[in-house]
Amino acid sequence: MSLTWTLESEAASSDLEVIAHGVFAHGRAQAHDGNAEAIACLVRDGERVVAGGTGRTEYERLFVTYLWVAEDLRGQGLARRILEVLESEATKRGCRDALIETLDDTVANLYRHLGYRAIAVVKGYVGRFSRHIMLKPILPPRAGYLER
Repeated sequence: MSLTWTLESEAASSDLEVIAHGVFAHGRAQAHDGNAEAIACLVRDGERVVAGGTGRTEYERLFVTYLWVAEDLRGQGLARRILEVLESEATKRGCRDALIETLDDTVANLYRHLGYRAIAVVKGYVGRFSRHIMLKPILPPRAGYLER
């Protein structure tokens, strides 16, 4: 095998996709017992998506990947309602808690207000931004749940 090495600041998106797919496939192989299932709540104005949340449920946990509301609709409780929909479906799937992350201190305060608690905060994670990793129980824990 003849290997060629390159260092690129603007690699082709198809090449980056090969790497992302490889990492994802490797991770999925390790978590073969996880039964990951995608979840999404979309809010539309006609055909246009104006807010939504996406993620997955796996290992009795809701992992919220993205939560977004269009700027002109913020402050109306849409984020709270989206999380409620995701959490409700997650409980039907047997999830006991929900995990969400943000780099925005203001958003972290919103999540606290919605019942999430910080399980880790990495100050200065990138530049002036701190990474907030937050967890919220969505079902009462069963005996032995925290001892795993």
